[in-house]
Amino acid sequence: MPGPDETSLIAPRRHSVAVRVGGVVVGGGAPIVVQSMTNTDTADIEGTANQIASLARAGSEIVRITVDRDEAAAAVPHIRDRLARRGVTVPIVGDFHYNGHTLLGDHPACAEALAKLRINPGNVGFKAKKDRQFGAIVEAALRYGKPVRIGVNWGSLDQELLTHLMDENSKSATPRPARGVMHEAIVQSALLSAERAEEMGLGADRIIISAKVSAVQDLISVYSMLAERCRYALHLGLTEAGMGSKGIVASSAAMGILLQKGIGDTIRFSLTPEPGGDRTVEVQAAQELLQTMGLRSFMPIVAACPGCGRTTSTVFQELARDVQTMIRERMPEWRKAYPGVEALNFAVMGCIVNGPGESKHADIGISLPGTGEQPAAPVFIDGKKAMTLRGAHIADDFKKVVEDYIEKRFGAPADTAGQQETV
Repeated sequence: MPGPDETSLIAPRRHSVAVRVGGVVVGGGAPIVVQSMTNTDTADIEGTANQIASLARAGSEIVRITVDRDEAAAAVPHIRDRLARRGVTVPIVGDFHYNGHTLLGDHPACAEALAKLRINPGNVGFKAKKDRQFGAIVEAALRYGKPVRIGVNWGSLDQELLTHLMDENSKSATPRPARGVMHEAIVQSALLSAERAEEMGLGADRIIISAKVSAVQDLISVYSMLAERCRYALHLGLTEAGMGSKGIVASSAAMGILLQKGIGDTIRFSLTPEPGGDRTVEVQAAQELLQTMGLRSFMPIVAACPGCGRTTSTVFQELARDVQTMIRERMPEWRKAYPGVEALNFAVMGCIVNGPGESKHADIGISLPGTGEQPAAPVFIDGKKAMTLRGAHIADDFKKVVEDYIEKRFGAPADTAGQQETV
């Protein structure tokens, strides 16, 4: 899918300073990066390496891990090495709170293994210790040549700064609403921390900022303020977004508006997984937001009708699901073997009303018979009717048509024998 052009309603991307995180560029006009975070105990080397590999395979271009104690910090270089042996090269970010300065000092191999350090200025230290402990993490970043993310979160906002701004506001002749003061405190916390890091020698090309809140309108307000007042690369995310459709809808609404305004260089969907659920759902949601907005292409889109009284059969629903599943499962191999396949459009339609027309608009589409229609399913390829499928195996036949079409259009797959699991 092409990016926005001169007819697009999407605002031009805000100009930000490019930051290199491992082999990935964030900001500076680079494609918006999708990232995620593990929820394993980082001290569990095998479990964490497996989840990082799974997230990377799903399309996460940066993965963050918790580094909360000595055992976790000691595990980080082993996790990196285990992934490297599997050919997984995704940059790993260390998430530090409260004791990051100590862990980075005691475990230099951890600092060296990470691609980026995340600092929360609200809990890096308190009172007299705050500046010293913040400075220690910045010094580690300087020593090992790492970028940092200064990540403010309203759940752990610097209370001294907030109290100071509230007191100033109460003395003003025209006081602002308390929520507006809180927004200002979030923005100031991020910018003052970034300014301190620059004063210590960390360039703007090694600083990413995030300012996460859990309400849609607050997120839009805070990031709009940041975009006006700095040129640091911005990491977007609605924190504690929630579970299921609520989390996806809220995150999409907030980040969609900001992206439409040209704001944002990397995004994460902070979704609460179902118990035992698949962590990669947050990666899929982020990719789908960027792709449906026309900002990036990750995998072929499947257009499918919602169904109505004309489509009482469940065949088209099952086929749409099966095609979507096949695409997601096959994409890691397709992406390596068939560059450009991610921009394809498929259609799986349920009756004659819009089925043939929608299928013609797709690269490849099928119009299944609805209630009372002849038991035949015309297939359209590149806008023209190519064949009609009949019988009990329409779904399997169509999936084979899809595989054949991709190979024919993009060429025979490269020989992948002996390749590593590079993602």
